[in-house]
Amino acid sequence: MKHCTTVALFDSVEELIRAHVRDFIQDVVESEVAEAIDRSRYVRGGRGYRNGHRERTLITTMGKLEISSPRARIFTDEGEREFRSSAIPKHRRLSPNAESLIVACYLGGVSTRKSSAALAQALGAGVSKSTVSRCLERLRPNWEAWQRRDLSSDNIQRLILDGIVVHAKVGGKSERMTILVALGVGSDGTKSALAFKAMGAESKEAWKEILEDLSARGVKQPQVASADGSKGLEAALAEVWPQAPVQRCTVHKERNLLAKAPQSLHEELKADYSLMMYAQTAQEALAQRRAFLAKWGSKCPGVARSLEEAGDRLFTFLRFPPRQWKTLRTTNAIERLQEEFRRRIKVQGMQPSADSACMLFWALLASGTIRLRKVDGFETLDQKPKEELNLAA
Repeated sequence: MKHCTTVALFDSVEELIRAHVRDFIQDVVESEVAEAIDRSRYVRGGRGYRNGHRERTLITTMGKLEISSPRARIFTDEGEREFRSSAIPKHRRLSPNAESLIVACYLGGVSTRKSSAALAQALGAGVSKSTVSRCLERLRPNWEAWQRRDLSSDNIQRLILDGIVVHAKVGGKSERMTILVALGVGSDGTKSALAFKAMGAESKEAWKEILEDLSARGVKQPQVASADGSKGLEAALAEVWPQAPVQRCTVHKERNLLAKAPQSLHEELKADYSLMMYAQTAQEALAQRRAFLAKWGSKCPGVARSLEEAGDRLFTFLRFPPRQWKTLRTTNAIERLQEEFRRRIKVQGMQPSADSACMLFWALLASGTIRLRKVDGFETLDQKPKEELNLAA
């Protein structure tokens, strides 16, 4: 009996609060129309006249509210116009907080179809797939402003650059699209997203467009740029910032090496590669490189040629303080971003467009749903790198 009484009391309290909220909103819009026409109800004169009421439904985080919205005509120098409430704009069915709740639900990985059932209890009404899509679309002005924002005050020291493949609708069909991603590292070691742009491929022209845009928005030549090994990216970097050292991602290169060797040699190859890449000192790393080339040059020449192809760009990290090596060696920050993105869209299916996929990447970061941590060794970022390495030494 006590439990039933508590539940009944709880329900009545919520209904009471909802009624107060509804009455408050009703008072606000009535005050708005009175001020707009410059007269109270049943008083002659003023700048207009009332024209009845329109029943409207407003979905809030307090539940669904039925509001009797006043209608009026206002006299102006140009003639009569219809009264528009600023408290409840025309066509507005969701309060800003309700919209935020819907967006947060979607960014958390709930599909647009399942969002309706998931939010019905919280909002007191179902939310259609199209409503979720419209809420997401309202993020677009912020997304477009983010793409144009000035970056000169971010004091970007490093760049992490890579391409991510997603499935999106193009011409009504599912296509694999490449999203080029640029992350920056500030002077305090904080990573931040700088650009997401959908392109057909990782071509020189595509990357050059992104790098030139970053430069135009205030990013100066970076201390180092970590890249995945794309020829187009390295060519674009050489044109836009010719003096910027490039660090080839050691994870991508390991995959390249494994592709040159039979499966039976993969474990041995990984072990030798790790000795080289995770050496404690630069001298030890270069010694292991020489040993690797000598061994695999005779055992599997394709592996040795693939390692030599990367040249000193695979060992740029050795020019920096050892505490920075872990983060510098790879483009893993973007790989992890891609994993988080795929995990959240797993139940949501294909993206409606490549641009929508880019906006979703941004929204996941801007909302804090996905967080980027500081780079390793950020305390030593003010130390200048050493001169170029001599691999033959």
